[in-house]
Amino acid sequence: MLYYAVVFLIIALIAGALGFFGIAGMAASIAKVLFVVFLVLFLVSLIAGRRPTI
Repeated sequence: MLYYAVVFLIIALIAGALGFFGIAGMAASIAKVLFVVFLVLFLVSLIAGRRPTI
């Protein structure tokens, strides 16, 4: 999922450099959403991994 966030970030940077602001904004927002989802899943896995098994 982090891969997709990086891909959309690169697309946003290229589109921004070429002047396609609508596409750049959309790709950047998708990259931000994917990054937040990845971060939340990472934190949940850290918390779940620290619980002792009974």
